[in-house]
Amino acid sequence: MTAEGVRSTGRVPGRLGGVARVVENHWEWYRRNWRATAVSTIVQPLLFLLAFGVGFGALVRGSGQAAAATGGADYLAWLAPGLLAMSAVQTGAFDSTYPVLSGFKWQRTYSAMTAGPITPGQVALGHLGWLAVKMAGAGLVFVAVIALLGGATGAGILVSVPIAVLTGVAVAAPITAYSATLETEGASFPAIFRFVVIPMTLFSGTFFPVDRLPELVRPLVWVSPLWHGTELARPVALGGPWPAWPAVVGHVVFLAALLAAGTALAVRTFTRRLAR
Repeated sequence: MTAEGVRSTGRVPGRLGGVARVVENHWEWYRRNWRATAVSTIVQPLLFLLAFGVGFGALVRGSGQAAAATGGADYLAWLAPGLLAMSAVQTGAFDSTYPVLSGFKWQRTYSAMTAGPITPGQVALGHLGWLAVKMAGAGLVFVAVIALLGGATGAGILVSVPIAVLTGVAVAAPITAYSATLETEGASFPAIFRFVVIPMTLFSGTFFPVDRLPELVRPLVWVSPLWHGTELARPVALGGPWPAWPAVVGHVVFLAALLAAGTALAVRTFTRRLAR
């Protein structure tokens, strides 16, 4: 539903109803313009899968060191859940930068939404809710391709999808909150991609185990949401080996805390800016 459609009803049925209207508005736009984002959300992760999982995987297949690093799993199957989480993180990071600033400054869709009964907090929650829906859809497409390439070892790969979504939204929430404070993009968004997203992609255990990194660097990995998500998604997809339950709880708590804090900040910054 568009912002005009929401206004014409006169009211929104409850707090969740307002969030649902915002999600619906994003869906209506995406339904007509999905091709514009298909490269970043679907095609790019598949290229990583083909290049590393199939291409590089064929190179290391049969290597004793590679088998030891992946716990005996085929490299394609070992890589797939990490790429699934990585794709969600990249989608969440990008869609929480320029699109958010556009909603405030260029297209001003957020102002149109809040001109009716929808609150700024509902706009923020609707944005994050839409990202979760988008990540889940792209993740299911990615899983289907993984299965066609022989990278799925069981139904556990489907459970990796909500884990990837949690990881992606946990990254998106604080970036959304930060983007809502900006009047112009300047060098802020490129800096996020260069110094946060790209290092997180390369050094979070997606392509190789983090125990291959120097010991001095490993503590930096522990603050990476992508590492926590990958550590949860990989054993689920492969059916083991399972980490100790305190580690599982720690990963979930880290991602949930980041999501909660980021969401609270996003609601606050959206409210402040749209109340001007």
